[in-house]
Amino acid sequence: MSQKKALEGIRILDFSQLLAGPFATMMLGDLGAEVIKIERVNTGDIYRGMTFFAKYIKDKQSPLFMAWNRNKRSIAMDIRNEEVKQLIYEMVKTADVVVENFRPGVMDRLGYGYGTLKQINPKIVYASNSGYGASGPYVKRPGQDMLIQGMVGLASMTGRKDQPPHPLGTTLPDVLSSFHLVYGILAALIYCQRTGEGQHVEVDLMRSTMALESQALMTLLNMDVEYERPASGIGHPFQAAPFGMYECADGYISIAMGPFEVLVEALEAPELLRYNDPKLCYDKRDQVFFAIEAITKTKPVDYWLERMLARDLWVARVEDITELENNPQVQHMHAIAEYEHGQAGTVRCVAPSITMSETPAQIEMAPPLVGEHTRQILEEFHVDQDVIDRLFSEGAISEEH
Repeated sequence: MSQKKALEGIRILDFSQLLAGPFATMMLGDLGAEVIKIERVNTGDIYRGMTFFAKYIKDKQSPLFMAWNRNKRSIAMDIRNEEVKQLIYEMVKTADVVVENFRPGVMDRLGYGYGTLKQINPKIVYASNSGYGASGPYVKRPGQDMLIQGMVGLASMTGRKDQPPHPLGTTLPDVLSSFHLVYGILAALIYCQRTGEGQHVEVDLMRSTMALESQALMTLLNMDVEYERPASGIGHPFQAAPFGMYECADGYISIAMGPFEVLVEALEAPELLRYNDPKLCYDKRDQVFFAIEAITKTKPVDYWLERMLARDLWVARVEDITELENNPQVQHMHAIAEYEHGQAGTVRCVAPSITMSETPAQIEMAPPLVGEHTRQILEEFHVDQDVIDRLFSEGAISEEH
């Protein structure tokens, strides 16, 4: 028996590509929304042709594309074709949400801007994700994750004093904007249910990442302070010791916080009590860090975890991402899932990260092939078979199996 779905009955037309838009629509699809992914004829989402390590999952399936596109159906269309445009307009009439992440102005030029679509469906929630918003001096610049990390100061706060700015090891601005897009869409849907009015939701990578930096910016905007990155493994350029990651005899441990004197007790190093003052722990943070690390290096991670956790210090093992699936908490939460893909076979992935008691998130469909559902979707919209066949023959639509 099929479980209830929180967003059942919500139809999304998804024009987005790459990561920021597709992750948002995937999250909504996990919660039961119907997501129709509108892709380019034959080639599809740009991410289908991009990968890591210059390798693909078997049969040329991109792990980058597959990571963000489950629970969707794909229709491959030449959206510049005038006849296809009219078909999309018919789809808009029954849609609740349209999502796009082209550069500002592109959808308007193509005939799919908010001003056009709201005339077709006044209740439409039209969600746009861009690099820097819809206007301003950067509006024509490429908006990409690593570029944003550098531009908003995230990279300048990462790494050690004698190193250049460091980009993070994951696509954080993209992902942050995905979550902002989801909550904007959900809020707009609730408003529409109350009032019958749709609206344009706009999210960008720059502001989404600045939101992550709120406590740092609150400090810098309102206090007369200067900062520099630490020379040691202190985990934040504004923080005092012991906050950081420390080498042990067989790995690394993170030490976040707890009473300094309790940490000193766990380390069995009473000589460190001379640093037991918050200002001293900041002013001498590198010195304190290396003094602590000289001790942690003498014993294995498990030894320190046992001693520190017994004293309720905030500590954890530093895991290599290749070992994450073996973490007992990850296994307990079933945070790794799997599904069957028609070409790639059994695929393992990160499971939905939200738990809902009555309407659990589910993986019901593997990421689609390019246009896998083109014919099926057009038939659902009552397009005549001869029209569908002709559009296939003209190359205006495509389908892969």
